[in-house]
Amino acid sequence: MQSEPTPTVFVVDDDQAMRNSLKWLIESIDMPVKTYASANEFLNSYYPGRVGCLLLDIRMPGMSGMELQTRLAQEDSRLPVIMITGHGDVTMAVKAMKSGAVDFIEKPFHDEDLLASIRNALEFDEKRRQLRSQRAEIAVRLVELTPREHEVMTMVTEGRANKEIAAVLGVSAKTVEAHRARVMDKMHARSLAELVRMALIADSDLQAP
Repeated sequence: MQSEPTPTVFVVDDDQAMRNSLKWLIESIDMPVKTYASANEFLNSYYPGRVGCLLLDIRMPGMSGMELQTRLAQEDSRLPVIMITGHGDVTMAVKAMKSGAVDFIEKPFHDEDLLASIRNALEFDEKRRQLRSQRAEIAVRLVELTPREHEVMTMVTEGRANKEIAAVLGVSAKTVEAHRARVMDKMHARSLAELVRMALIADSDLQAP
């Protein structure tokens, strides 16, 4: 079985002193870190599927942090983004969060605040990857359902009783029970609660909260 890639903190900041400081701080808690002097330098080494989070200066010469965030979103990047902002950049940072960033940190910041934000972003990234994996598994099972079984599953997970489903579909309650049993079997659901969780995961939003 292929092992999960190690989460890495990617730092993009044009200020060398800031890059070095952040690298030292993040490495002090034994966390892998890679630093880049510009958005383009990061993009040149970026490939889909990188695991971790992106610590991004909001104002940089050339491509700004906001522009890099937009570019990554267009490429369907799933790296959680934390914006580093200077004085007067809060409005931009809020805009970045509305566009998908998970947090922003104002300079000057406390080391522990930054590390807490990184930990939260990495935890979010891990949970989102797990959720995506679960959704892929559930999608494979859903394909096995017939159109009628899909209908029954939808109504069952909405909390409707067999008699009510039978009335809606114009079939007997016994027929609904048979469909329901096949749905549980094909979805590998051991209980109604588990089937409901699968339905929620299938419809869940994978974007940043």
